[in-house]
Amino acid sequence: MGMSDEPTERPDPVDPDLIDRPDVRGLLAAHEIGAFHRVLNENGWSQRRIAGATGVKHSEISEILKGRRVVGYDVLVRIAGSLGISRERMGLSFGAYAEEVTTATPPERVDEDVLRRHFQHLLALSAAAACGGETTRIGELATGLTAPSAPVDLPSRIGAADVAAIRSQTGHLRILARTYGGQARAAAVLTESADQWLTVDASDAARRALLAELSELHTITAWCCHDVGAVARSHYHFGRAVELAIDAGDAYRAADAMRNAGSMLTDRSQPNNALKLLQLAGLQLSAAPRDDPRVPVLRSWLAVVSAYALARLEPKVCQGQARSSLAKARDGWEPPSAHARADMDLITALTLLHLGRLDSAEAAVTTSIQTWKRGTDRREGVVADITLARLHVQASDRDGLPLAAAAIDDAARLRSGLARELHLTSLADALGSRPGSDAQSLAHRAREVATTRA
Repeated sequence: MGMSDEPTERPDPVDPDLIDRPDVRGLLAAHEIGAFHRVLNENGWSQRRIAGATGVKHSEISEILKGRRVVGYDVLVRIAGSLGISRERMGLSFGAYAEEVTTATPPERVDEDVLRRHFQHLLALSAAAACGGETTRIGELATGLTAPSAPVDLPSRIGAADVAAIRSQTGHLRILARTYGGQARAAAVLTESADQWLTVDASDAARRALLAELSELHTITAWCCHDVGAVARSHYHFGRAVELAIDAGDAYRAADAMRNAGSMLTDRSQPNNALKLLQLAGLQLSAAPRDDPRVPVLRSWLAVVSAYALARLEPKVCQGQARSSLAKARDGWEPPSAHARADMDLITALTLLHLGRLDSAEAAVTTSIQTWKRGTDRREGVVADITLARLHVQASDRDGLPLAAAAIDDAARLRSGLARELHLTSLADALGSRPGSDAQSLAHRAREVATTRA
């Protein structure tokens, strides 16, 4: 977009009360610049005044008002700064989703209507993919979530070594996220750079392999964003993962991205939406090769996450279905790794906890903790520790307070906002219901950690 060479007038910033209107917040968060300009028109801002404030040509302001999309990060930053709008309000600052965010409130501060539209877009994309329909480009689905620009050295042609490099970088990112939590900033920059490889020439086989690896990278990035509370950004990357997997002809990876999105929605107390995605994931997985050894494993994951979502439904009218789905997940379960074994036990424990089966939940989470201790995946390990402490506190067991104190200290060292915001808050509530100054002091400490910057 060109800079204006017309005479300009430099008005005062936009009225803060106007920017703070719920409808305007939604437009800014979704980068609906044309609609926002129309609101300015209605409040006394002429096109020339907008051009003068933003440095955008008058003719281009007219095109924006007619529906032209503004997607350039630098242009959006200039518009925000010139009109007195914070970058955070428009989702343009890494502070809106990076590891350093405050986890006490949703870091992105995205309007609920915007999040609802993001989910509907993700659901529509997943439905189209699962039913074999045409998938719409993700840029048309999740508007306003373009990552900041970063320089990248592109190869002249994509080959096996380039695909292996993306796979290696994704693996390293996964290790960091599992060990420390967070990593949204690094993941977002890596994903943006890797996506630019799609513009490079490649054979059909190399391109399919690249698309598949990029799908995996977007799934990991989505989870990192979810872990720091960047919900809309997470929706974007999950949708992108589904699209790339479909372009690669990889039904397994598309279903896996939907499964992870379903887990995110369950964590975010949206079990109904989660179940919709999980059903679509099951349909998508039916298109994967039957001899793919990953398929039975993913079917078990879909079943256990479905059980967790069913157990979290309110009112609790689906407990029988939750128990049935949990049994299905465990039937014939052969974990491909220690991480998978421990994670399955942890999700099982959380499901049983919501079903009120505390003894069974304790046995499952104890097994999970024993497995985590033999590895370095401390993010999930700390969640398991918090869950065990919560069970003991709820049972008024004498081990509850020491377990809680250790879990709180471990959570304080993590970069995971989700572990703090969701799981540690639940532990704080359990401690708060216990009598005695020691329990109340720990409850205060847990809430303090839960609401401080990760």
